[in-house]
Amino acid sequence: MLVPILHRLRMEVRATGRRQEPAELSGTGVEFVRTDLAQDPLQQIVEGVDTVFHLAALSAPWGAPDSFERANVAATTRLLEAAHEQGCRQFVHVSTPSIYAEARDRVGLTEESPLPSRWANDYARTKFEAERRVVASAGHGMATIVLRPRAIVSPFDTALLPRLLRAARRGTLFLPDGGRALVELTDARDVVSALLAAHARAEELSGQVFNISGGSPRPIAEIAELVFSHLGRPVRIRSIPRRAALALSTFAELAAAAWPGRPEPPLTRYTTMVAGWSQTFDLDAARTRLRWVPSHPPEEALAWALAGLSHA
Repeated sequence: MLVPILHRLRMEVRATGRRQEPAELSGTGVEFVRTDLAQDPLQQIVEGVDTVFHLAALSAPWGAPDSFERANVAATTRLLEAAHEQGCRQFVHVSTPSIYAEARDRVGLTEESPLPSRWANDYARTKFEAERRVVASAGHGMATIVLRPRAIVSPFDTALLPRLLRAARRGTLFLPDGGRALVELTDARDVVSALLAAHARAEELSGQVFNISGGSPRPIAEIAELVFSHLGRPVRIRSIPRRAALALSTFAELAAAAWPGRPEPPLTRYTTMVAGWSQTFDLDAARTRLRWVPSHPPEEALAWALAGLSHA
């Protein structure tokens, strides 16, 4: 979503990705350079660039540790180095509040809130290491800034909505504690506005990190019911004790890790933590320093995202 909006703002845009040029960019005049950030030469994508928006990552609840290292740490480090070498002025990095995930309710999180003693998964671990390197690179002619957007919702969502759509087809959704945990969905359009705010203030806020969310906590069960109502499909929500779900997911991960190919288990510790325990944010830093506030409530975000899903 960011690239078309930058283009509409009459900015010259060079986009990149590991796959073929996205269909939505065809014919727009946006330059697309196919690149693997972890191994290809990067001079071509940063040469002459004023601001780098780094959104690429391996985002998954499960996978090989070296794959996360490569996609999240090595790729970010190489892009930072290339941006410095080519004289880029700004580096805006998208991290994740998954770094806070643990088996306890966390309400009113700030950027200074303590991190868990054990990472929920390799995604959280490597994303924190990547953002640490971005912050450490601030200065020496290039400003850096980090955003941590929570539970992004859009027609291109590959995490939350696909899982709920599968549950809609099954007719049953199992949730820890009946889905009472609070989550703050973030409309992708609000994430774009936060990225633009970061771009506008990167120099004065260089080296800083900001939590980003929709700011309107809702129980996960309520979110699921909104989706099922939009689809017109009755779905029964079944409750599982949180600790039992966590124990089951721990066992499932141990079994999957011992299996050839390490297939993703049907339930992971990370997804159990996200669904079973509340995570909400104090957005005071984003509001006062970044001068950003969310504009789209979760009901509006879900309606927009579902309307754009061709398979909904």
